[in-house]
Amino acid sequence: MRFLCCLHVLLFLSYQLSAQSPPTNATSLDALLQDHSFRAFLRPRTGILYDATVPSNLTGIKLSAMRLRSGSLRRRGVSSLKEFSIPTGVIVKPYVTRLVFVYQNLANFSQVYYPLSGYDYVAPVLGLLAYDAKNLSAVNLPELDVTASKGPIRIDFSDLEEPIPQGSSVECVSFDSKGKASFSDSVGNTCVTERQGHFSVVVKSLAPSPAPSPAPAPAPASAPQKDKKKSSESSSRTWITVGSVLGGLVLLGLLLCLVLRCRSYKKQERMREMERAGETGEALRMTQVGETRAPTATTTRTQPVLETEYAA
Repeated sequence: MRFLCCLHVLLFLSYQLSAQSPPTNATSLDALLQDHSFRAFLRPRTGILYDATVPSNLTGIKLSAMRLRSGSLRRRGVSSLKEFSIPTGVIVKPYVTRLVFVYQNLANFSQVYYPLSGYDYVAPVLGLLAYDAKNLSAVNLPELDVTASKGPIRIDFSDLEEPIPQGSSVECVSFDSKGKASFSDSVGNTCVTERQGHFSVVVKSLAPSPAPSPAPAPAPASAPQKDKKKSSESSSRTWITVGSVLGGLVLLGLLLCLVLRCRSYKKQERMREMERAGETGEALRMTQVGETRAPTATTTRTQPVLETEYAA
């Protein structure tokens, strides 16, 4: 019983440690957000958008989910799913009876999971991913392939954009499942796509102003700053990975110590029981029989009676 309690405590500590470590890449982040978005369906109704909660180490990310019938989605579309507008004629592969659209707003985590060299985000990265709704308690589900056949899916960034630097032109950027970025022109703060994925609007990073000719030395100062920023980001990811590995090793060591301790405790308990049994038993006298000492009983339980005594 003690061993099971210790094992439960250890598993709880392991879960807490994994919960404190944020996902290391965009793929693992999508899997985590899919799990948490499905938890919002306590009493799910079709076509209703449910807001979900995220782990404390991902505070700032906004997460929602909507369950739909594939046939209804294809005939009617979805006029408003946060910033997304889905037209009619959407094709879902492989076909499922019901699907769930998971909406993501990565907020200040946009640059962390979708870094872009030479560009600055002027709006957070928004994600729209589709999953099979057959089992709402399932985790690590594969994404469904959603394709707009009659018209594009529109993403309106009007309410999310930050002030755009003067002289900069806004571009749409989309990321596929492997994190590869594709750029396109923005039309009135709106981006269009034919598939699900992650999207945002960016501007090219402004080049540092040229230094005066008499003092050209300060000009290359921007390069070390960029290198320093990149190195700090990579070092932070490295420390997260190293911390997770070390935490796992520590928990494994604790589990081994608990197992050894439980085995030692059981052995000691067994010895104590044997000692108590020996103390409460009846002590026998020892008698020398030849060269051997053997225990003897002083009396017998049943005294012999002669048959003649019964006759009398």
